Amino acid sequence: MLEKLVTLYYKIQHATIDKVKILDGLAPLALRLYLVPVFWMSGTTKWDPFDSSSSLQNTIDWFGNADWGLGLPFPDLLAYLAWGAEYFGAILLLIGLATRWISIPLIITMIVAIFTVHIDNGWNAIGSSMHNPEIASRIDAARNLLQEYGNYDWLTEEGPIVILQNGIEFAVTYILMLFVLFFSGGGRFFSVDYYLNNYFSRKYELAASASETDSAI
Repeated sequence: MLEKLVTLYYKIQHATIDKVKILDGLAPLALRLYLVPVFWMSGTTKWDPFDSSSSLQNTIDWFGNADWGLGLPFPDLLAYLAWGAEYFGAILLLIGLATRWISIPLIITMIVAIFTVHIDNGWNAIGSSMHNPEIASRIDAARNLLQEYGNYDWLTEEGPIVILQNGIEFAVTYILMLFVLFFSGGGRFFSVDYYLNNYFSRKYELAASASETDSAI
């Protein structure tokens, strides 16, 4: 009986779910499009080359200053590497070019961010008032002040008051998404990588076939 049920399950799966494998490129496309604005905003916040008022110096100072910053060695080099990975990484992810390669420096950037910025703040990116009474008391205090002295309805009409805990949650999520892209690549049909791989695969196959023919002759 069990064997029949398992056989029926796989027959149904083969006739239905397996048919959508042709569109398996949609999954890496979704991951890429989700990550593009994340890294684009992070990169252009550090430095927007097309904005004359923008400069990487603030990031360099933050990386290097041990009093109010991260106190990292070689802050100039690290700032340019972090900016380059995020700025050009967003562009490459958008078009699906060198997806596996760019995933590596982006993962490294996220790991560095975890251990230099976020890890001391715990897991949550947004503080949870349900599980942390200290956060709940601070949100209640802010709410009372705003209700008494401010236009509370206007201030909260786009969303409730929250506390940014700035934990590792988002960074770990991005690492997991990049980890998937590292192994899956840009995806079928929706990435430059896919068409380049097809082109060069056919080219090498034709060259190998011609070489075998010449050897046979």
